Amino acid sequence: MGRLTQPKFSTKKPRQVRDAEATKKQILDAAEAEFARNGLSGARTGAIAKGSGVTTAMIYYYFQSKEGLYEAVLQRPAVEMHEGFEQLNLDQFPPEEALKVLVKEAIAYEAAHPHRGMLWFQEANQNQGKYFKQANWQENFRYLIKILERGMAEGCFRQIDPFLTTLHIIGVCNMYFNAYENIKHTRPDLQLLSSEMIEQHTQAAVNFILAGVRRTGD
Repeated sequence: MGRLTQPKFSTKKPRQVRDAEATKKQILDAAEAEFARNGLSGARTGAIAKGSGVTTAMIYYYFQSKEGLYEAVLQRPAVEMHEGFEQLNLDQFPPEEALKVLVKEAIAYEAAHPHRGMLWFQEANQNQGKYFKQANWQENFRYLIKILERGMAEGCFRQIDPFLTTLHIIGVCNMYFNAYENIKHTRPDLQLLSSEMIEQHTQAAVNFILAGVRRTGD
């Protein structure tokens, strides 16, 4: 009897899935750069196609429209940060340590994507947050708000407004990267995006934030 062989079609679907995911990532990466430069209204699908090495037809195949692609671009960092925060299992740490871990994670993410801040600027400027609100960013805010509320309940954080303090903390973490192209001119002697300077920024941010929320002696 002849030896049985595995059907040829058995490996095609996983390969196709991998290829599709790789293609979508190429499109999203190119689209992110284009939307960061020009916003939704100024971005051109032709430029995105050229940057990603695919046809405009392929872009519409995966994302249906320029608006659909824009929504996916804004959604991606929200999902990535949510997944990253979930993996930290922040509830296992005391509030102060949890806050320190979250701030370090947030800054590391910003350092890995230093130009994404322009996406939020373009979205606020052109669309007044119409698409931002669809990305469910409030879920990521909740991680930080929960830590602050837990710290106040346990008596290690002073009484603060959790929402406003969350916004202040986000500003401390993000402005360094979001405004880099301006800030770099104030200290041209420093390599602000070097690993050494980012580490200094991270430690200074942690110290500043903890000093602001800690409960001091009554």
